[in-house]
Amino acid sequence: MSKENLSTVWARAFDIAVERGEGAYLIDRDGRRYLDFTCGIAVANTGHTHPRIVRAIQEQAAKLIHGQIGVVTPQAVLDLTDELRRIVPPELDTYFFANSGAEAIEAAVKLARQATGRTNVIVFEGSFHGRTHLAMAMTTSKNTYRFRYQPLPAGVFVAPYPYCYHCPIARRAMTPAERARLSAGQPDGEGCCGYAIDQLHYVLKTQTAPQETAAMVIEPVLGEGGYVVPPRHFIQTLRRVCDEHGILLVFDEIQTGFGRTGKFFALEHFGVVPDILVMAKGIASGMPLSGVAARRNLMAKWPAGAHGGTYAPNVISAAAAVETIRVLREERLIENSAARGEQLLRGLRELQTHFPALGDVRGLGCMVGVELIDSQGAPDKALTDRLVSRCADQNLLLLTCGTYGNVIRWIPPLIVTEEQIDQALHIFAAALDQIAAQ
Repeated sequence: MSKENLSTVWARAFDIAVERGEGAYLIDRDGRRYLDFTCGIAVANTGHTHPRIVRAIQEQAAKLIHGQIGVVTPQAVLDLTDELRRIVPPELDTYFFANSGAEAIEAAVKLARQATGRTNVIVFEGSFHGRTHLAMAMTTSKNTYRFRYQPLPAGVFVAPYPYCYHCPIARRAMTPAERARLSAGQPDGEGCCGYAIDQLHYVLKTQTAPQETAAMVIEPVLGEGGYVVPPRHFIQTLRRVCDEHGILLVFDEIQTGFGRTGKFFALEHFGVVPDILVMAKGIASGMPLSGVAARRNLMAKWPAGAHGGTYAPNVISAAAAVETIRVLREERLIENSAARGEQLLRGLRELQTHFPALGDVRGLGCMVGVELIDSQGAPDKALTDRLVSRCADQNLLLLTCGTYGNVIRWIPPLIVTEEQIDQALHIFAAALDQIAAQ
């Protein structure tokens, strides 16, 4: 089969015919090994073809491939709920499963609307929640995802995300270096001006009244919008505002979950428990599965048959998820994510002192963003694309993100070693040197 038979709708970052994966590497048909810091877009947290995950999939496939949840209750699904209860906040003790992140987002909003009897949803600038119709209406990271799909579902309102490096107040009062220090990836909130919270209150006064707002849906670390870490007090204030008005707080942890930020879930960095937690990507090491967690009394307001699906939770995906959680815990991959993330941040910030084009370096755990700027401080997408291409030529795969496409995102598998981080930093530094010398 030729590549011409594949739809052009997929925007491909690289033209690599991959044959297999091993740990932190992807290997093409000629045996060339690529250090994969794309991780299937934060999916392969346990690395490629982890032997324990492979064995769990094989053993489950030999017993049962599909047992529809509306007809039977497969044991692997019950095992998965048991494992989730060990890592999810205990208040969120009831689960719904779907196949993808977008499906889980739509399910979470349907649950919020059913439970509150309200219609509207607040999302935040730079968000990415999926490509299905409602999820598109909730996605504001770039217009590519919405272009020529309008009109989209109504009842979605947008408030600013606390993006310190581009905050309009901070830009007037601070130098770029000062803004970079403010957004350096530690969610302590020190020095934050409070602009985003002020604007959230303005949205509640001018666009969607609290009594008609079912939920606020937020990524606790902005993903596709630029790998932005918000101040802790912003997330904690959201919790207070939602409690005050009876609005449900929904955390989209599709990309941040399962160890990506150096904790099982990013919510642990902020000391906040949402009403609804959405998870996917790293949950099953590449098998299609997503989930929605909420309190039992909240889930009980969702009438039987009001939502569902044929395939989820697929029993093989559930078995893979069970083993994924056990591997993350038993092989201490959460701790490794935190340690390797600190190593990566240190290395990138050292490079930042030599290359002014690295305008901002930020992140938590193995979820790190580098924002590229030109000599005037403006987003530099061309430079970003050249760097990614140069790194790929040297067998390091990286992806971009951000509204202007000028953020390089570093998302290595959580099995990544100290030596592999050093190797990646060396390749990146060499690419910077080559471009600077031109």
